[in-house]
Amino acid sequence: MFQPTIKNFNVNYNALNERNTVSSGDLIAGHISFELTKETKVSSITMALKGKVNVHWSTGGGKKRSRRNYSAKLELFKLKSVLLQENSVTGEPAKLQPGTHMYPFSCQIPQGDFPSTFHGVHGHAMYSLTVGIYRPWHMSKDFVTELNFVNRIDTSNPELSAPLSGRNTMTLCCLWCASGPITVTASTEKKAFIPGETVKVICNFSNYSSRTVTLKVKLLQKVVHYTHNRVSKRNVIKNMASVTGQPIRAAASDLRTEMMLPIPSSASLSISNCSILEVDYIVEVIMSLTAAPDLEVLFPIILCGTPVNANPPPYL
Repeated sequence: MFQPTIKNFNVNYNALNERNTVSSGDLIAGHISFELTKETKVSSITMALKGKVNVHWSTGGGKKRSRRNYSAKLELFKLKSVLLQENSVTGEPAKLQPGTHMYPFSCQIPQGDFPSTFHGVHGHAMYSLTVGIYRPWHMSKDFVTELNFVNRIDTSNPELSAPLSGRNTMTLCCLWCASGPITVTASTEKKAFIPGETVKVICNFSNYSSRTVTLKVKLLQKVVHYTHNRVSKRNVIKNMASVTGQPIRAAASDLRTEMMLPIPSSASLSISNCSILEVDYIVEVIMSLTAAPDLEVLFPIILCGTPVNANPPPYL
């Protein structure tokens, strides 16, 4: 078998924080390295810093005529630099000897309000460094390294640290009889969280009906994909986490409990600044009854990349 000419390609760059994320305006510096197994002529080595959003979905049955495809693309930015190029006087490609080769690079992410990195079933927001090695009479060899981009938000916004609360009630009816009310009041300590954090949901409830009810708390991810101008859209709702409490007996009143809902550390951040892709999160508090509609309280929360403290003290 033929031995590959280019081996052990790596992109190494200096991490800017513990989570190895990048944001708008950040300067990325590092080097690329690779091994050559023989003397190789190289016309150029380029690096492209890219940001893009793609969505795609289909509707209809399995037959091609009955299926409809929807898609949209956004190029957020594309910056290109040259790490090695052919001789500018003679136009001859560079001759690289066998062994290890290293080339430093630096590039800066443009300033802008770009969505955070996301990968879903029908779309993604992706940021990458793509290194292309061009050789005479060969197809270009591309190496892609993905970057974890985080959109910075203003965590000093008091709305993010303010508690959320909601209340709902219902009465069960059977023929001419009506039960006593079932009531739930729920609250969270704040609106913004980071992946890996825990949402404390405080619930106060009463069950004046004749049935046993069960309290559940869920974290839902809602992803909305749009075509350009939002002519068509596709929703995907995913249950990210759930916690179930103890059954609540009939004729119980003025009960209180705290439900601890873990946010997966792998959860993507919220996206509200993109015309073709939105990512939202909802905390759903459910009073579940047998053979009856659920009683729900919904909280829209935000997942961001910076911790937000609940009820911060006033600035001194």
